[in-house]
Amino acid sequence: MNVDGCSLGNPASFGGGGIVRNCKGEMDLGVGSFVLANSLISRQARNLFSIHGFRSSIMIMRLSPHPLSSIFKKPAVTLRKRKWKTAILSSTPLVILGVGRVIFTAGVNYQVHVGEYGVHWNFFFTLAAVSILTSIINIHPQYCGFLGLSILAGYQTSLMSGLNDYLLSDKRTVSIISQNKEGIFSIFGYWGMYLVGVLLGNYLFFRSDSSSKTRSKQWTRVKIWILSVMFWLLTIILDKHVEKVSRRMCNLAYVAFVLAQNFQVLAILTLGDLIPGQKTSALEEAFNLNLLAVFLLANVLTGLINLTVNTISTSSITALAILVGYAFVLSVLAGFAKILGIKLKFW
Repeated sequence: MNVDGCSLGNPASFGGGGIVRNCKGEMDLGVGSFVLANSLISRQARNLFSIHGFRSSIMIMRLSPHPLSSIFKKPAVTLRKRKWKTAILSSTPLVILGVGRVIFTAGVNYQVHVGEYGVHWNFFFTLAAVSILTSIINIHPQYCGFLGLSILAGYQTSLMSGLNDYLLSDKRTVSIISQNKEGIFSIFGYWGMYLVGVLLGNYLFFRSDSSSKTRSKQWTRVKIWILSVMFWLLTIILDKHVEKVSRRMCNLAYVAFVLAQNFQVLAILTLGDLIPGQKTSALEEAFNLNLLAVFLLANVLTGLINLTVNTISTSSITALAILVGYAFVLSVLAGFAKILGIKLKFW
């Protein structure tokens, strides 16, 4: 039931949560899947930022009494300010959540394995960093893949050139970077993964197609299956001949592993289109309405369970009862929020 070493009475040195991992805290799918899922349907993947920026530039040039100077000055300044504003707005809630998690985990003496992200770092800070980088360096989706692969290739080269030794070392100085080296340097891996996801999302779901809708959906299903197989082959090759999959460093093999696993799940889900009838349940709609709020509530409930129950020695029946109760509480609260029309949007 619990794999993060943070449960009551658990002396284990496992990592800080996740879906699939080994005894070294590697191959954690949860955090990577979260980043990839967001990138596939992001505003960048839908090319909303680029379109908005282009239209704003044209409007400024038309309204300016000095069109020539506005081409080189006003649009650039306006867009730069808008990028910074977008970056701040999108990352502030994540930074607040990250700081809050640090304070609360320290306040209740909740075990935190520093080998995951570092002494003070957590995944909310990583998400905030990726959000800031993608907001400031905003390019067309078709170029995101090249930039993402370049970042991943450069980062992987650095890892194999000595950065791995630094990240895996237990030695830490008093500097912020050294204290949180795992979390800070893994940003490059997550950012590269996000950019690759933007390209794939745009290519699969948001790029206009002149063919019929039915034919387009069928071809998209085929492409997802092909990509799933390709990413699994790439994962095997990288894991065997380049470097073992490691979530801790978010290396190239880990990125390929996350892509392979998620596209495999997505490929299986596309088969649901072949079944007639309603495709989305009321419960799914309820969760989709308040994804972040439900995610935070799930984290709080998980923490409460780990603090109050010795899960490592819990019987199977008790564990099943806790899981059913956990899922029931989340479902009921999400359902009530949908019925009452409550939508918690923080930014």
